[in-house]
Amino acid sequence: MSGMWSFLANPHRFLVFARYAVPVSYGVGLCLFAWSLYQALWRVPPDALQGGDIIRGMFIHVPSAWLCMGLYLGLAIASFVWFIWRHELADVAARAIAPIGATYTALCLVTGAIWGKPTWGTWWLWDDPRIMSVLVLFFLFLGYMALRSALETRQRAARAGAILAMVGAVNVPLIKFSVDIWSSLHQGPSVLRAEGPAMADVYLHPLLIGFGGQALLVSAMVLTLMRAEIFTQQGDRLMARRLGES
Repeated sequence: MSGMWSFLANPHRFLVFARYAVPVSYGVGLCLFAWSLYQALWRVPPDALQGGDIIRGMFIHVPSAWLCMGLYLGLAIASFVWFIWRHELADVAARAIAPIGATYTALCLVTGAIWGKPTWGTWWLWDDPRIMSVLVLFFLFLGYMALRSALETRQRAARAGAILAMVGAVNVPLIKFSVDIWSSLHQGPSVLRAEGPAMADVYLHPLLIGFGGQALLVSAMVLTLMRAEIFTQQGDRLMARRLGES
């Protein structure tokens, strides 16, 4: 695994890898997500315990919740790699992850509110630990992007952003275990449990396949933004060289 990361740390080799990985990830991810969405809207039966058809929102809300946490962990790990070893590609990855992570966190909050209204009787609860910890995650993504934009030099921006991302990583386990630590309207884990999933297979299989599809789409989006950033940096260096020669 370390050899793979060392191989991809070279921008040229990364671009070669991304050239093939991006279209494959988009294609496979879109097919899996479309199948899951079809199952959610037309094949999965309504659930009497959660207000009938509102259960269909789970196939967007739950993957978005998993992905926003995973994206923040990716942001923190990439920031750590840059902070310790100064791998420039790690900083490129962090910058690419942040806007996608903010988008998925917003999607998680919105779909959670839509799901919460018919099941809990309210759109929002300010004292719910999971809702508030996810909201903090959203502000961490926004704060990371704002901090990087506010500083003048790229090195200072990368260093400040990396510190914020690493410190903010403590919020991810709080999101995960908030329902176990504090009283919350959110139910406990239904998929990742020691005794096995509590969810029926008719819901579980489309949910996991849809999550896999969205994870591939997110990976493709991150790679796309990373490629764009690398091309921009290469273009800037080429322009600076030509201006210096003229």
